[in-house]
Amino acid sequence: MAEDPQHPIEGTETHPSIDPSVLLPFNTRSPAPQPDRSTTKLLLDSLLKNSLRPEPCDVFGSGPLLLSDIPAVIRNNNERGVILGIDEAGRGPVLGPMTYAAAFWNPDSADSIPRGFNDSKQLTPEKRASLFEQILSSETIGFVLRILHASEISRNMLRRAPYNLNAMSHDAAIEMIWAVLNAGVRIDTCYIDTVGIADSYTRMLERVFEGKGITFIVEKKADAKYAPCSAASVVAKESRDTIIANWKWTEAHNYEPKNSREFGSGYPGDPKCKAWLDSNCNIDVPFGFPDFVRFSWAPAKNALKDGGGESGPVIRWDADEDEEDESGGKQSSMDSFVVSKTVEDMGRKGRILEELRRKKPRLDIFNELGLSKVTKFVEAP
Repeated sequence: MAEDPQHPIEGTETHPSIDPSVLLPFNTRSPAPQPDRSTTKLLLDSLLKNSLRPEPCDVFGSGPLLLSDIPAVIRNNNERGVILGIDEAGRGPVLGPMTYAAAFWNPDSADSIPRGFNDSKQLTPEKRASLFEQILSSETIGFVLRILHASEISRNMLRRAPYNLNAMSHDAAIEMIWAVLNAGVRIDTCYIDTVGIADSYTRMLERVFEGKGITFIVEKKADAKYAPCSAASVVAKESRDTIIANWKWTEAHNYEPKNSREFGSGYPGDPKCKAWLDSNCNIDVPFGFPDFVRFSWAPAKNALKDGGGESGPVIRWDADEDEEDESGGKQSSMDSFVVSKTVEDMGRKGRILEELRRKKPRLDIFNELGLSKVTKFVEAP
């Protein structure tokens, strides 16, 4: 099997310190596979139990993607190619992330694959947890986890030209397939639980991966038909549940929402979820909700429109008064808001802006959230 120098797959006994930036798939670059299973578990634990969210995925770009170590049986015998399955969890809730997962192994390793895989929603929590632990401990199964946090979903769907959930789902699957291929692993057959029209999805995948020799089988309920899809379903569902159970709030220091974690299933039709949304609407002013909420979802939008439930009216920001006599009513350039220039450097304009700052005290919300003035604009990678 050919090895890509950018994505080595040879094992190592060292355990690097956790650098969350290695889990961000920018453009066509994929995160490298982990060197061994213990390092895989270390990073997975941070993603799931510590709500590790690498900057800057909360602001732009894709969220975390973790590719496990590549099992030795795959590294040493991959002429035929692996079978790989893809499934997701958390597509419909208004709270928390959507998780996508892939699981893969050599076809001749079937005897060592745990029995009892099924659509994770049909398994008991105990059975699902047991299978997840068997996958993590397996010497024959590799996996990929892609987490789309609520902040990423909301940001994408609220673009001027919306990037919808189906497109995000397709791209997440494509990212995971590329991650495996870029690790030097050949894929013989890829099974995917369809999103949208199966035939259209299949044709798109065949165009994207033309020449890679992959047979795509895209069907409804593939997670109940094909073992790799079922394994992926278990990884996705267990990962999402663990993230939610261990969620770390990123709002103001010591922030805790009303009703704490009494949000039920997180689905819009759940009365507990609706009550939690109403209680916490606008509590994290000025953003409307904690970033645990998909604020692009209709129930979240409606809660804001209705005035925030128990939390009262939505905050409104007063615009600065135009200083017609000093500035001539012209709009200030972005550079005027960067504080790398001194007042003296900016001359008369700087003195006007400084006077405006003195007249309007800094709002408490900026201090509560630890926000500071811009000192430099940095171009996104």
